[in-house]
Amino acid sequence: MPINIPKNLPATELLKEEKIFVMEEDRSKSQNIRPLNILIFNLMPEKEKTELQLLRLLGNTPLQVNVTFLNTATHVSKNVSKTHLESFYTTFEHVKHRRFDGMIITGAPIELMEFEDVNYWNEIVSIMDWSKTSVTSVLHICWGAQAALYHHYGIGKFPLAKKCSGIYDHTITDPTVKLVRGFNDIFTAPHSRNTSVSREEVEAHPKLKLLSASSDAGVFIVMSEDEKHIMITGHLEYDAHTLAEEYSRDLAKGLTIDIPENYFPNDDTSKQPNNTWRSHTHLLFSNWLNYYVYQETPFEWE
Repeated sequence: MPINIPKNLPATELLKEEKIFVMEEDRSKSQNIRPLNILIFNLMPEKEKTELQLLRLLGNTPLQVNVTFLNTATHVSKNVSKTHLESFYTTFEHVKHRRFDGMIITGAPIELMEFEDVNYWNEIVSIMDWSKTSVTSVLHICWGAQAALYHHYGIGKFPLAKKCSGIYDHTITDPTVKLVRGFNDIFTAPHSRNTSVSREEVEAHPKLKLLSASSDAGVFIVMSEDEKHIMITGHLEYDAHTLAEEYSRDLAKGLTIDIPENYFPNDDTSKQPNNTWRSHTHLLFSNWLNYYVYQETPFEWE
């Protein structure tokens, strides 16, 4: 089934080249189908790259999906054109009267800041509170996961001695949980962050369940007791080359940064990294859309 996206979105042609079934809004309106309405709160600086990564995953299931992109009203994005934001994004004020079947809150390169020091924190809090009653299921990624754990469950983050960057092995604590149905006992996933959360605090919280963790990267997938909130501390959506681009960016800034672990073949930065996490990424997004959005959301919101 197709993913429905705004007309003329730059990612459209790239998705078509990858044989992802996309449908522009005009055509989708002529079909008598109840699509899933997904809100993507994109906090990443390079928004077009994140759009492509997420749309690729949302468009690879049998479910028809309508996507709405949300941007902050209280913070001006510096790495994307004003025209792009005005053409394809909206703000909370324009969607708060609506109901959404699913929502994705992305990461943001601000994890070393205290939550309350982020200049759009109050706006994010309002949106997270609104999602409790207006969204069936919310998928939180990286900093978005840390923000959810802090705001909803009182679990803070702590700085790491060095950046957690690379591809790490993960295990599943309970393979019967629908979100990780079909996962291998050990699977790989990318991480790229300077902070982490306590596994002990997550496991001790009565309203949280730890689904996956890594001996090297720590907590990975956490789900709320009511299955409404899913927190993923890594970046399953990343392309094969994303960590390489971040590594080059950090070097250009003059930062002292290690080579991403388990990433470049033989730690040779001239060699192309392999994507070893793609199948589990698609599986997780497919499971989320099927079990926690499609099968849980009402056909008609009251």
